[in-house]
Amino acid sequence: MLCKGIAAAQGIALGRALVKVEETLSYTRKTLAADQVPAEVARLKEALNKTNSQLEAIKQKALRDIGEAEAKIFEAHQLFLEDPEFVGAMEGNIENDKVNAEAALEDVRDMFVGMFESMDNEYMRERAADLRDVSQRILKNLLGVEDTLVGDSKEPVILVVHDLTPSDTAQLDKSKVKAFVTNIGGRTSHSAIMARTMEIPAITGLNDITEKVQTGDMLIVDGETGDVYVNPEQELIATYQKKLEEYEAQKAAWAQLINEPSVSKDGHHVELVANIGNPHDAEVADKAGAEGIGLFRTEFLYMGRDNFPTEEEQFESYKAVALTMDNNRPVVIRTLDIGGDKELPYLQLPHEMNPFLGYRAIRICLDQVDLFKTQLRALLRASAFGNIKIMYPMIATLKELRQANAILEEVKAELRDKGIAFNEEIEVGMMIEIPAAAVIADQLAKEADFFSIGTNDLIQYTMACDRMNQQISYLYDPYNPAVLRLIKNVIDAAHKEGKWAGMCGEMAGEEYALPILLGFGLDEFSMSAPTVLRARHMLKQLSYAELQAVAEHVLSLESGEEIRNYIKVNVLDKL
Repeated sequence: MLCKGIAAAQGIALGRALVKVEETLSYTRKTLAADQVPAEVARLKEALNKTNSQLEAIKQKALRDIGEAEAKIFEAHQLFLEDPEFVGAMEGNIENDKVNAEAALEDVRDMFVGMFESMDNEYMRERAADLRDVSQRILKNLLGVEDTLVGDSKEPVILVVHDLTPSDTAQLDKSKVKAFVTNIGGRTSHSAIMARTMEIPAITGLNDITEKVQTGDMLIVDGETGDVYVNPEQELIATYQKKLEEYEAQKAAWAQLINEPSVSKDGHHVELVANIGNPHDAEVADKAGAEGIGLFRTEFLYMGRDNFPTEEEQFESYKAVALTMDNNRPVVIRTLDIGGDKELPYLQLPHEMNPFLGYRAIRICLDQVDLFKTQLRALLRASAFGNIKIMYPMIATLKELRQANAILEEVKAELRDKGIAFNEEIEVGMMIEIPAAAVIADQLAKEADFFSIGTNDLIQYTMACDRMNQQISYLYDPYNPAVLRLIKNVIDAAHKEGKWAGMCGEMAGEEYALPILLGFGLDEFSMSAPTVLRARHMLKQLSYAELQAVAEHVLSLESGEEIRNYIKVNVLDKL
């Protein structure tokens, strides 16, 4: 049986399935005698302490294996355990209602979840999911239930689940889990992003895979195509065994390219750089062979805390990344891109019907100038320590670009007056993620030093398609001709003005996209760090001259499916 899903993390895996259904934890609600209350409060506190220790271990593992941005998720979970209202309400229920700790937890959890879910603020509604996750962990500790996905399996397994929470994914042990497949999710879900960083093959969005597969079934997971084969024939198993051996040999060959330049077989050089969210990620990118940083998502410095990061805190973070990327390697740092699905409770953003189309990113910064200036000062000061470039997100008009640059010039003047060093020649560019900006790229290119195409948003805005909505996922297609034409227009507009164009969306690291983008003349490809060496290996087999004609023909095709098939037959199958 073949099941098709979304290829969320590359790689191939063969093994036995371990199906994990959502646990229903049962307990008996008890009424306590007065003299039992102190011991029950103590039992609750012991469970809370154990939960905190578990979350701390998960956070440290995430920090070590994945990155600081993901680790901050678990800091937010720990805050619930320190919240006097949450903890105090549970203790109050035990003392006043004389109920056992499990019942007190359930009552308080339901009360707080109901409050969060009724709020207009999207950020607060999302806290309901966090609270459920934390409460489930507390309940397991009260009941003495072991918190493990894999259990005592002696052989590595392929995990089959409805979904994976961030804490589930962060705890995965690569020696025990060969791959995972889920009913829901997409390429941009937390679990998918973590899987790519951890190099665990993953396929998401399979709808009912947990019903079609039983524990012990033989599975083949193809993280390239999104295919899951259930109890395949021996011939197919042998084919994939060979593919897996070839893939492992490929990874060994890619590792030899860590210090090699990124050059096509006919000598055309591009930059292969990495997307990061914090200084630790820059170290990972450096070890992965990245030629620089194409996107530093600075919003993660603002998240998971109760107030804005200071200028000094930001300066130290930006400086650290610049120093990691020594030898003058570029570090493109995006100014604050908050809003949409990323909220700051202390910023108190208004509730909006369409937050992705609302008050976010550069729109906030141009309105709250002091907030913007603090970040720009930190960026300029850090530019004295490396090849930092500033990039504005969510620019829609030439006026916005000019407004942002005017504020930047004010900050430069202030630093000069104080005798503070910065790079006077610092490059200042912008993201192209709004179709309007792609259409007027010729005008914007006269005043921006560079473009970086943010395909994640450009695709959903161009196709009027929520990228997280599985019912319309067919519309979220990077290879749709409308999207590709916009990308080509942006690259051409930049080159006409002697500027460079990059891409920092997920598309930049995709196997089918690389030949097209190279043919379009894209100068910089920014991707997740583990993808860099694979892209460099592929690049060395491609001819820039030949691909210009291929890319031109692609623009005449009528659908994403037709374009992918054309690239497969005319490029990938010939490598």
